[in-house]
Amino acid sequence: MTAAGPSEATLRLLERASGSLATQAVARMDDSLPWFRSMPADQRSWVTLVAQAGIASLVEWCRHPGRPPRLTGEVFGAAPRDLVRAVPLKQTVDLIKVTVEVVEDRLTQVVGPAEADVLRLAVLQYSREVAFATAHVYASYAENRGAWDARLEALVVDALVRGERSEELPGRTAALGWATTAPVLVLVGRTVPDVDDLHSTVRRAARSMRAEVLVGVHADQLVVVLGGLPDLGPVVERVAREFGPGPVVVGPAVDSLALAGDSAAVALAGLRAAVAWPGAPRPVTADELLAERALDGDPLARAALAERVAQPLEAAGSGVPDTVRAVLASGGNLEASARALFVHPNTVRYRLKRATELTGLSATDPRGAWTLQVALALSALDGGRSLWS
Repeated sequence: MTAAGPSEATLRLLERASGSLATQAVARMDDSLPWFRSMPADQRSWVTLVAQAGIASLVEWCRHPGRPPRLTGEVFGAAPRDLVRAVPLKQTVDLIKVTVEVVEDRLTQVVGPAEADVLRLAVLQYSREVAFATAHVYASYAENRGAWDARLEALVVDALVRGERSEELPGRTAALGWATTAPVLVLVGRTVPDVDDLHSTVRRAARSMRAEVLVGVHADQLVVVLGGLPDLGPVVERVAREFGPGPVVVGPAVDSLALAGDSAAVALAGLRAAVAWPGAPRPVTADELLAERALDGDPLARAALAERVAQPLEAAGSGVPDTVRAVLASGGNLEASARALFVHPNTVRYRLKRATELTGLSATDPRGAWTLQVALALSALDGGRSLWS
């Protein structure tokens, strides 16, 4: 300090009293800050260490007032980094305020009235320096945490896209704050050209609807994992607007993030096949692309068509598969189909209704007819017995 600053003898008295002052500061925090009382014991002990280190740093600053307080080394260095994560900036400001108030109130008892006023001015100046330094600490932490979270998020999304079932996945997602169990689904599409912060744009869109989200970019593909809501349909519609030109494909919902790799694999297969359906809605579900995926060589799509379409039609009997075939061959003309089958048109209608109930597809709808035709053709190639007999 200058000649008017606290004497060395005064600073030694303050230094010796730092432990007692820190204890009194923590006691006042306990009385005046309800959130502090609910903190775990280990975090409360860290605050005590930080308060004591802060008072010691005050003494050192009084000896060398031209040097800003080094909070990371001298003050926050007394506690683990977890304290910065556990205590928000606003609460840290409250802790500093209480500590400064206790020091100011006890100065007369510690150093006597003669030196108290001089030291009180030093405390005021020091608290201003601490405020700036604290803001810097939290800003640096936020920047570093943001960069770390971005790398961790990229690793998680990459693992899901590659279909990895790593034992580290739950821990990584927990570190990102992901707590959702079900449902979870994956959207894939193209990135938006010349957008620097696409991750943040997509994240804001999802979180504006209170959904949990992970975002990854692979080459020119944008991969988005969504969860946190029982009905993710509206979120899918909103987030799809943030993708680049071209199709946006939605994978099936799964029960947990650990299974999101399955949704991602199906969605990516749908994205590869979507070029065969230029008029596809946006977004489009991977299940709506079953026929295109099967033609593209996706074994999961081929198996799904057999299980959901070909096998139920075959098991229905009573002319249902023959009727579907006839309607497909006639281009959806029910009267022509009835003549070919030697039945009444109402019989054709009844059988088509039964086929729709079994498969969810209508032979008179262009899209449904296409999917039925592909399913039946693949079934015949796979050795189906009665469908084409």
